[in-house]
Amino acid sequence: MVYRNNLFFIALPTCALIAFFGLVYPDFLATTSAMVLSTAFRALDWFFLGLATVLLLLSILLAFSRFGKLKLGQPTDQPEFSIPSWLAMLFAAGMGVGLLFWGVAEPMTHLTDAPGFEPGSPSAARQSMVISIFHWGLHAWAVYGVAALVLAFFGFRHGTPYLPGSPIRKAMSGFWVEPIAWLADFLATVAVALGVAGSIGLGVFQMQSGLYVLAGFSLDSTMVPIGILTILILFYLPPLATDLDKGVKWLSNANMILALIVMFYILFAGPTAFLLRTFQTALGDYIAGVTQLSFQLFPFADARPWLKNWTFTYWLWWIAWAPFVGVFIARISRGRTIREFVIGVIGVPALFSVLWFSIFGGTGLYEEIHGMGGIEGLVKENISIALFSLFDRLPMSDVLNGIALVLSFVFLVTSIVSASYVLGMFTSQGALNPFVGQKLAWGVALGALGAALTFSGNVDAVRTIAFLGAIPFAFILLLQVAALLRVMLNEPKEKD
Repeated sequence: MVYRNNLFFIALPTCALIAFFGLVYPDFLATTSAMVLSTAFRALDWFFLGLATVLLLLSILLAFSRFGKLKLGQPTDQPEFSIPSWLAMLFAAGMGVGLLFWGVAEPMTHLTDAPGFEPGSPSAARQSMVISIFHWGLHAWAVYGVAALVLAFFGFRHGTPYLPGSPIRKAMSGFWVEPIAWLADFLATVAVALGVAGSIGLGVFQMQSGLYVLAGFSLDSTMVPIGILTILILFYLPPLATDLDKGVKWLSNANMILALIVMFYILFAGPTAFLLRTFQTALGDYIAGVTQLSFQLFPFADARPWLKNWTFTYWLWWIAWAPFVGVFIARISRGRTIREFVIGVIGVPALFSVLWFSIFGGTGLYEEIHGMGGIEGLVKENISIALFSLFDRLPMSDVLNGIALVLSFVFLVTSIVSASYVLGMFTSQGALNPFVGQKLAWGVALGALGAALTFSGNVDAVRTIAFLGAIPFAFILLLQVAALLRVMLNEPKEKD
């Protein structure tokens, strides 16, 4: 199809047009997007919450059924990456910069707004941990995991292009298949571009806050974000000219090493016994409460605005990012069995999220309840400063702030490199190794979009546009799952 080949020339102008509206008419864009999302929330909140739960249950069922032995590839295929590198890459692409940003900020926010609990109470602190882990745990990675599993299954076992529409083209028939499949490719491309652009803006704001804490740079200066963006572009363009294993692999490994160093330093420099108790309690509370939270829509309470601003927003965010993270995880998962894939993509990152929030969020809660206090007020005033305000309470705070800046920067570079690679795949008919020129073009485009969002001062409006892409893509995800099950049921049993 001609228009499939020209997806690049359709998707890129669309992203530019949305960025233009975000710059010139930010209030109109924000108001219209918020209205559409509010309507979707009133009518379909049950659907989006239920969809994530269904995808999680489906993943578990596939992993521990006879299909768990199926290999994502031919029987003789071996994994391309070691388990540590594989886990590091999928983590860095999926949530790295987000966990860094929200690790302290989200539990501190829920401390005073968790529905059904007295603000600031011990029970609210305990619930704040459970809610944060719920938002970043099994459900989020199940959305990513199923999106990746579908593409890896069809790509490595049936030789289809790595496009969101490929499973639909392979398993379905009828006049409607090609238009819907092309729409899947188009929505995925736009959602990835805008979602990553929003993350660029978020990352720049966090790094600007870090420079303010570390060196006194003004939060109102325009030169600081210009400098950050310039250095960012100079750093992420060279990896786009290399192979995946030489670019993203090394960046991801460096990310994880630094993140683990910071995390364990906080564990042992902070209230160690309290944090270990927090981890064990949070893990138990999450396991005990995840079923109730998976179906909780507050139909008889006044907590629905909170549900819209938090859980509903997160679920849309995971669905909007599923095309990007899904394709990337699929690309690096050749040779894994479905059981190994589900445990590695869903179970391990979810457990790591429990540990991360227990240490970062737990330290913030300890300071607020048993220490000097004041972090919750700082988070309300400027949420991007949460991490650095916590580090100021710990020994070697300047070193920690410096490492946090490097982590934010490298996580962001990794996400942009990964996204440019995925967008290159989308717009080159699913090529496993897209042309360097195409990856570089998307890298430049993402930098321009990120700059537009940063200087517009209205990142939330354009992030909302990315959420809007999640609404139709959720139904496309259901079609992908139907295609997977339809073909998988006819697969021969895999020998041990």
